Amino acid sequence: MSSSNQTLVTYFILSGISNVPELQLPIFLVVLLTYLVTLWGNMTIFLLVCLDRHLHTPMYFFLCNLSILDMSSSTITMHRIFFSFLTGDTTISFFACLAQMYIFASLTTDELLLLTIMSYDRYMAICSPLRYHTVMSLKFCSKLTAICWAIGFIQVLPLVVMLSSITCFKSIEINHFFCDIMPLIALPCGDISALELFNFVNGLILAVLPFFLTFIPYIFIVNAILKIRSSTGRRKTFYTCSSHLTVIILLYTSLVCQYLQPGSTTSKASSKLYSLFNTAAVPLLNPLIYSLKNKDVKEALKRRRRLLS
Repeated sequence: MSSSNQTLVTYFILSGISNVPELQLPIFLVVLLTYLVTLWGNMTIFLLVCLDRHLHTPMYFFLCNLSILDMSSSTITMHRIFFSFLTGDTTISFFACLAQMYIFASLTTDELLLLTIMSYDRYMAICSPLRYHTVMSLKFCSKLTAICWAIGFIQVLPLVVMLSSITCFKSIEINHFFCDIMPLIALPCGDISALELFNFVNGLILAVLPFFLTFIPYIFIVNAILKIRSSTGRRKTFYTCSSHLTVIILLYTSLVCQYLQPGSTTSKASSKLYSLFNTAAVPLLNPLIYSLKNKDVKEALKRRRRLLS
């Protein structure tokens, strides 16, 4: 669709992960396997936290919410790959595209904010252990989590409203496998500076700010660890937050690679690969990191197996 044709756009065409026909089946199988393992891993964490009273603590309450976010963000993006492969239909309606962008962006923000709260939970547990259970009560944690979910689903609404009012697009093809923000806001005809400015400010507030707020507690955590005289004590204390720190580094690294890319064709192709890693691999790795490195989770799994045997 040319920029001169200003008819109402009712659908977009998703280019997918790769245009090479020979790669479609291998990609579908890899993504499907990754998605199924992601659901299995995160659902296991979710059920363990809900069913095992030993995991009814603030840390695992937040981890339970993280599992919900990972399953949701993976589903909202991966289902388009499955649908397109099985039906051959690569189109998506205009409003379905906006809905997918809105939900994915909201869930991503929710996850960044949740990881920020989890870093302060680790700070309280290590630096103020005597006040931990008083401050980090279930009621307080529930309120913090509810605020995170609310902010995530409110902050993208203005961008959705702005995009929904646009009728002229330079192209109806989105060079991506789902409706992500960056490829979508580049399509409207004319001046898109307002969209870009809003997206920049929004990202600055809800991505860069949480990044700093997430890592500030670790300055105090590291300082507290260094004051521990016993090397065994230092390792044990660091072990309690190593899983969370690993997840933070993994997520922010994938987001930087995905969105801070120049606008060349090669960079757009690599951006899709980073996006696939962020939407498929990261939700898969999160439960593995927490289960493999976490003694409480492994013991909870053993208790469940004994009950089922």
